Amino acid sequence: MGVAGTLEYFSDLLSNVKKGKKRKQMQTVALKVRMDCEGCERKIKSVLSGVKGVKSVDVDMKQQKVTVTGYVEPKKVLKAAQSTKKKVEMWPYVPYTLVANPYVSQAYDKKAPANHVRAVPVTATISETTMDDNYTNMFSDDNPNACSIM
Repeated sequence: MGVAGTLEYFSDLLSNVKKGKKRKQMQTVALKVRMDCEGCERKIKSVLSGVKGVKSVDVDMKQQKVTVTGYVEPKKVLKAAQSTKKKVEMWPYVPYTLVANPYVSQAYDKKAPANHVRAVPVTATISETTMDDNYTNMFSDDNPNACSIM
């Protein structure tokens, strides 16, 4: 391969590269959709299948969960699902083993599937207040002025 062949190779290589266009990553988007009947299921499935880049749509009526897989953006999938006039939100549940305090009031949800709790931010954990600290010190063995009843 001479100089001409090398130049031709690099020319072809650079001409095939599109500038500024990034290919979207394959993603899985999970949605919680309120569905009452099989007609609702068909409507959601047909609308989400029409979104550009969608490869598959799985509907679980029992959990009220729709899983969309493909080269899609979660916001576009959410917007398309909301166009059906159904109550739609991103899937809010995670396995309870992934949450530090799964029984905090914000995390526990009666409607969650088995072994799942709501995903909560780290700031929504149990915290001690100064009032709790004062009670702890009041009955401590280290405090000489502690209550003698204990």
